[in-house]
Amino acid sequence: MSSILRVQWTIAPEITPRPLINCNRCGTLKAYRCSGKFRVNANGKRIDVWLIYRCIDCDNSWNFGIFERCNRRDIEPALLAALESNDPGLARRHAFDITALRNHVGRVEEFSEVAVRKQVTGEANDAATALELRLGLDMPTALRLDRLLAGELGISRSRLQALEERRLLVVDPEGSKALRKPAREGTTLRIDLAGEPDRQAIMLAAGG
Repeated sequence: MSSILRVQWTIAPEITPRPLINCNRCGTLKAYRCSGKFRVNANGKRIDVWLIYRCIDCDNSWNFGIFERCNRRDIEPALLAALESNDPGLARRHAFDITALRNHVGRVEEFSEVAVRKQVTGEANDAATALELRLGLDMPTALRLDRLLAGELGISRSRLQALEERRLLVVDPEGSKALRKPAREGTTLRIDLAGEPDRQAIMLAAGG
């Protein structure tokens, strides 16, 4: 039997980023939430598409440009249909495009709340002494890796740091620097728990 418990974590952020915009109704800087709705405007062969945002206080609207003066022929029919039907997955993908949002407004409020789906991918073994975690992200998240691990494994961040300093916790890629950065797609963590008294509890938490 393998001495390593291998688990895949799929991380899904729960709150979409909110651009900070000068609301002309409130008269001050306000956070705007994604409505999940697109606005599609056709003018002859040209199409404009926006993702609609609403002020969290007064519900004033702001349009986040997706396509501007785009030729209809340049948009695949399936994509156009998804835009016109307000496809939730498509709206979510654009709502989490932090780079594009910042290019439009500069300041964006991000959130660390996530849901984590856990799946044991290797052979389950109560006697395993090491843990290997592979991270997959549904969308980018602002949640730091050490906070994610502490919350999901039920151990403190200081203990994670101590494990890393003793080389019992290894992060690939980026090493220890990754612990203080947002969790990223494709990260693999290996934790040697052989000498830890709560090894089984940590293993159980890791596998869900």
